[in-house]
Order: sequence, then C-alpha cells, then structure tokens
Amino acid sequence: MTSQLPVDATTDDPDVLAAYRTDRAAFCPSGTPRALVRARSLDDVVETLRWANENNVPVVPQGARTGLSGGANALDGCVLLNVEKLDQILEIDVEEQIAVVQPGVINGTLAAAVAEKGLYYPPDPGSKDISSIGGNVATNAGGMCCLKYGVTGDFVRALQVVLADGRVMRTGRRTAKGVAGYDLTRLFVGSEGTLGVVTEVTVALRSAAARPLAAVAFFDTMSDACRAVADHLGAGFRPAALELMDAATIEAVGRMRDLGFPPGVGAVLIAQSDAGTRAPEELAAFEGSARRCSATEVIVSDDPAEADLLMQGRRLVGLALEQYPASLVDDICVPRRNLAVLVDGIERIAEEHGVTIATCGHAGDGNMHPAVLFDLAQADAAQRAFDEIMRLGLKLGGTITGEHGVGFLKRAWLARELDETALWSHHQIKQALDPRGILNPGRVINSTATGRGENDQRSF
Repeated sequence: MTSQLPVDATTDDPDVLAAYRTDRAAFCPSGTPRALVRARSLDDVVETLRWANENNVPVVPQGARTGLSGGANALDGCVLLNVEKLDQILEIDVEEQIAVVQPGVINGTLAAAVAEKGLYYPPDPGSKDISSIGGNVATNAGGMCCLKYGVTGDFVRALQVVLADGRVMRTGRRTAKGVAGYDLTRLFVGSEGTLGVVTEVTVALRSAAARPLAAVAFFDTMSDACRAVADHLGAGFRPAALELMDAATIEAVGRMRDLGFPPGVGAVLIAQSDAGTRAPEELAAFEGSARRCSATEVIVSDDPAEADLLMQGRRLVGLALEQYPASLVDDICVPRRNLAVLVDGIERIAEEHGVTIATCGHAGDGNMHPAVLFDLAQADAAQRAFDEIMRLGLKLGGTITGEHGVGFLKRAWLARELDETALWSHHQIKQALDPRGILNPGRVINSTATGRGENDQRSF
C-alpha cells in the first residue's frame, strides 16, 4: 500500500526507520512506523497526507527531532513525514526585513545568513545550531533573547501549511500589519504538527544589534539570584538575556568545559546587553542589583568574545546533561514574582524524592528547565518529582510548558492547566482541521475534554 507514497522520498528499511523513531525526550514511548517519507518538495508532503487521509493512516510530522516532549516519536503503523530536506532559504528581503524559508532550515543557519546582510533573527533556543525553523514554529520555541525580543511566534508573519487531507493553505501576510480574518498563523504556531504540516515560513527580521557584552554574578543560593532578577527588571531594564544556572548545572557543564567559576557557587546569573554604547550602563545596573541581593562576586566584561564564551557555556547545558544515565527535562514558566518560591520548591522536591535536579533557564521570563537526573533504579521517584514540579508551577500561576511543547510527555497535564471550555475548544479545532485524526494523534490533548488525571494516557 505504501507504494502510493512518493517513490523517491519513501523508505521502509528497518534500520532507517529505527533511527527516526524518536526525538530527544526520555521516557516517552515510540512505536514501529510502516514507512518514512523524507520530503524534498511540497508535492511530497501533499501526496503523503492525501494518501494517509484516504487510508486512515496516522502521520507523525518531524523536523530535526531535537524536541524534548516526545512529539515526534513514531506510532505503530504510522508514516513518519520528515521535512528536514526542505532546507532552503528562499528569500531574504533586506528592504522589508523579512525572510522566507523552508521548515528544515536550521535556526543558526538562518541567523548567520541574515547577519551577512546586516539583519538579525532574534529567536535563539539553546538548540539553535541543531533545531530547525519548522520545529521552532511547531513548539513556538523561545530561547535566551526572548526577554527583550520575544518568542518564535512574535516573528512569524505567514505560513504555508498542508492540511490533513492534502490541501495547501497560506496564512498571514508579508506586511508588518494585517488583521483581515482570524489569525490562522498564530493558530498553527505551537500546534506541534497536530493541525497541519508547515512547508514554508515567512519571518520578520530586525536590524543587526550591537555585539553583546555580558556580566556574571555568583550567589550562595538560587533564591538570592532570583531576587536579583526581580530587582534588575523591576528597575525597568531589559537585557538581551538573563540566564540562571544552579550548582548541579554548573557542575555538569564544568565536566565538559572549564568555565572559570569560583568553587562552591550555589547559583550563577548571566546578563547580556546588546545596547551598544549603553551596554556598560546596563551591566553596571545589573551589578548593582546583584550586589544588593547578596551576590558574592560580580564580574563585568567589556570584551564581546568573553560574553560569547559565557553564553556558550550556558548553551552547553543540554549536551552536558546527556552525560547522566537518564533525565526528565521540565519546562515550566511562572510569573517572575514567584521565581524564588519555585526554585526553593524544586530543591525541596529533589530532597523529598531522593533525586538530583539540575535547574537552569531563562530567568528573565520566569521560564525554568529543571532536569531530573537519575539512574533507571530511580525511575519511579524521578517521574514523581517531575510531576511535582509541574504541579508546583501551576500552583504558582504558571504553565506546564514555556517553549518545549506538550507533546506526549505532558499531555495528561494540559487538562489541569486549561479549563473545560478551553479544552473543548481545542477538540473542536482539531476536529475541524483533521476530522479523521491522522495528524500526530495522541499528542498534546487526550481523548476527553474533561479528564483530569495525570495517568490518563488515552490518545486523541
């Protein structure tokens, strides 16, 4: 039956299928796919979805598979529709400050290409050198510069999307403004491949910012560092990045690269400013906030190369945590006023469940990534700790995911965050755009609009 899929793009080789079965999320199930389509054209995507819809075969859209929520994992009998080969930058319009790209373009590749023309693409997830624009759109990815510039969705102007039945739709527009009709672009951004497959993205760009400078502050406790975040932002400053790492994270990264941090540090807060001639003033203000909040030491650099090295150290966190036998990476975001309460609670949860939790994240956004680190004998305790962190985040007025997406890993928790009417709306939108339920089934939402149990693992 799969012979009707795009011939030159399709394989059912077991070894190849095994290599594409999962993303980077731990402890998310993956099934055995029937075929992999590595799309090289819009027609490949259209033909695949048309065939799958007619034959009621589930389709799991994939990009670079760098996700951390199991949203790209295979299902038994599914077709994996991978768009990483759709990797062309189609246009960079300097005058209009936009770029048109295919979904397989790597974030860092786009950033470098527009930089050559004096432009800047701000969204910069920690995985920017390996994650694709399509994946960034699918999860509405954020990153380290979100505090000042915003997330992926703030830069997406228009999309080309293939619907479940193979029809092609364009949403949005190239112009800076436009409110004709419903905002369908925003609907697809963050939908994690459950409503359609994105095949083209038009993004807004900015004029190139000055090469950033940075400062780093050391603290005995995470809560002191969180107080410094509130102090600095409360004074009206908006640095390009404000990143936080706890002792366990510093230790993990230190095994890969000597960061030159003092021994015994409980927390590190890194501020980055790209304000050009005003950068020294911004960083001096950051130093003042840090010292008022019990920083043990503050180092302000006037060397952009040193600033780059500091941020590279922060970007190594994901790779550094892969040294551990297993991990569950949380992605909660809380109001900044509750950040200190959150990190204190995470430390308590780690102690209660006897696991190590390495916490880092985008402190300026209140978006933390606590990673439960454990060996397989601690799997049950690790899962309980993971759930407790999400429960705490919701209790503090936050969300279960700031940028990684719901996927499979957190779908049972979505019903706890959304009210019943909101969850009903999700189901109605899904039904309207994918009535046969073939697109990434079992991801994001469960089968009932009123389920509240975190162990409810029914598919949509």
